[in-house]
Amino acid sequence: MKVTHTQKIKLGTFVIITTILLITALYLIGDKQNLFGNTFKITAVFNNVNGLKLGNNVRYAGINVGTVKEIMMVDDSTICVDMIIEEEIRKHMRENAFAIIGSDGLVGSMVVNVFPGDGRGEILKEGDTIMSVKKRSTADMMSTLGTTNDNVAELSRELLKITRSINEGKGTLGLLVNDEAMGSDLKETIGNLKIASQDASQVIDELKVVVKSVNNEDNLLNVLLKDSIAAQQFRSVMGNLEKSSESILLAITNLNEVIETVKEGEGAFNYLVTDTVLVQNIDETVKNIKEGSVLLNENLEALRHNTFFKGYFKKQEKARLKEEKRLQKQQK
Repeated sequence: MKVTHTQKIKLGTFVIITTILLITALYLIGDKQNLFGNTFKITAVFNNVNGLKLGNNVRYAGINVGTVKEIMMVDDSTICVDMIIEEEIRKHMRENAFAIIGSDGLVGSMVVNVFPGDGRGEILKEGDTIMSVKKRSTADMMSTLGTTNDNVAELSRELLKITRSINEGKGTLGLLVNDEAMGSDLKETIGNLKIASQDASQVIDELKVVVKSVNNEDNLLNVLLKDSIAAQQFRSVMGNLEKSSESILLAITNLNEVIETVKEGEGAFNYLVTDTVLVQNIDETVKNIKEGSVLLNENLEALRHNTFFKGYFKKQEKARLKEEKRLQKQQK
């Protein structure tokens, strides 16, 4: 059967379109697997890859930057994962970065998440190994959740026991809840404590005032507390006062003895007090002395005017006036 020209054109078109589609598919797959761009390799070591496969994505800070190239098991607890990373991301990745294996959504494929570390570090080089962090698996979380559920159940049982005890009036708390009299007493006690607290606060305020006054430099107590010399002088004064008190007490005792002696009629003082005749004689004697003094003054006045003694008294008067003038000059 002879092939027509139209059939040849259709066959050629089909081949060309299929070739273009194949090349496009290969390019897209290669681009996704970083087969055609500039890349560099880094490694992370895990003890469990949680179903990670070759070709799974590698993300840095949430951005797809590469793929998993190889997964190699070194021993039963060490698995090396080689990752191909785009070269343009190298400047952002440091040696302190760390990797965690996670899932892409709830049921998605596994991915390697790389996170930047704290602080600044050197830029990653070809073949560097970064740290890895173990992510809690679902089994671990379920185990922890089971333990938490057991603890909650145990806590619920204990709380139920406590609640029953309180309702039955057992224990201090049950007594407080069910006994109205004790509740009233407790309320009254709290009121008394509040009043006592207020009184204590007032006393503290008063003590603050006293302490503030003591800190005053002019305060006697402050001087006694801080000035050792003043304190010593104060002690000396107190000692002298004590001695004086003893002397006064002794003098009062002696005076009491004298008074008792006078009352008993012994001694000259009692004789002067009790003998009225002697008192009258003393009065007459004093009266005579006063009269003699008056006569003596009159005689002296007469002598002043006597011719023989007038010169003597004038000299005496001049000497007295001269002495008064000298004293006045000294005072000026």
